[in-house]
Amino acid sequence: MRILVMNPNTTASMTASIRATATAAAAPGTEIIATEPLWGPESIEGHFEGYLSAAAVLDRLATLDLAFDALVMAGFGEPGREGAQELLDVPVLDITESAAQMAMMLGHAYGIVTTLDRAVPQIQDRLLTAGLLQRCAAVRGTGLGVLELEEDAERTVEVIIGAARDAVRAGAEVICLGCGGMAGLQEKVAAALGVPVVDGVAAAVKFAEAVVGLGLTTSTGRSFAPPRPKVIGSWPLSAHLSPGRAQGSPRPTEFSAQTSGI
Repeated sequence: MRILVMNPNTTASMTASIRATATAAAAPGTEIIATEPLWGPESIEGHFEGYLSAAAVLDRLATLDLAFDALVMAGFGEPGREGAQELLDVPVLDITESAAQMAMMLGHAYGIVTTLDRAVPQIQDRLLTAGLLQRCAAVRGTGLGVLELEEDAERTVEVIIGAARDAVRAGAEVICLGCGGMAGLQEKVAAALGVPVVDGVAAAVKFAEAVVGLGLTTSTGRSFAPPRPKVIGSWPLSAHLSPGRAQGSPRPTEFSAQTSGI
C-alpha cells in the first residue's frame, strides 16, 4: 500500500517532519511518500493563504506523475479536501477530521491546540461543516506561528502543553494537535497532561490504511463526482513549473479529472 501525504505549504523541512510521523505510524508494508506544492505560501495562517494553498495542492495533484492508494492532506482546518475527492479515485483523508474522529473514540469531549488564535474560527468552521463541532470542548491557540514551531522545540512543547491544559480545564478529555507542523510531539504532550493526545497525521494514516484495506473509496454518486471536462485558463500551473518544461506563458488547458494513475 502506498499513501501520499501532502503538506499544504511549501516548507520542505515541515514536509520532512510530517513524513517522519506518517512513516512511524504506518504498518509494515505501507509506503509513505510526502511532498508539497510547487508554489504557494510557506505557511498557512488564515483564509487567504488557505485558499491559495488549496489551489496549489490541487494543481500539484493534477500533475503528479505517481500512483498511490490513498491521499492524506496534512493541513489542519484548511480547505481543498473536497476538491481532491472529486479529482482522485482513491480515498482522501485530512488530518482535521481524522484527529477529531479518533479523539471521539477515546473520550466524550475533545480539545484542539493550534497555532495562532486567528486559526481558531477557521478550525471551528471546518469541524462544524464536518458535523464534529458538538463534541469539541475547546479550540485553543498557542500564539506561535506555523514556522515558529520549528525554531525552539522545547519552547514549542511547553507552549502547547500550556494551551492543552486550558482545553482540559474547559472539559476536553482528549487533545488533538491542530497543525501538521506539530507532528511527532504527541508523546511529550501526553506525558505532561495525563490524557490521550492525537496527532492528526498519524490518525489519518491509520484511517487511510483501514479504508484501503476494506476496499473502499470516495463515493462519486453525487457530491464528489469527478469535475466536468472544461477549459481552465493557465491551469494546471505546475505542469509549466516542472523541470524540463518549455518556458513561456501557460496556455488554457482542457482539463478532465485524473486519477490515482497520474
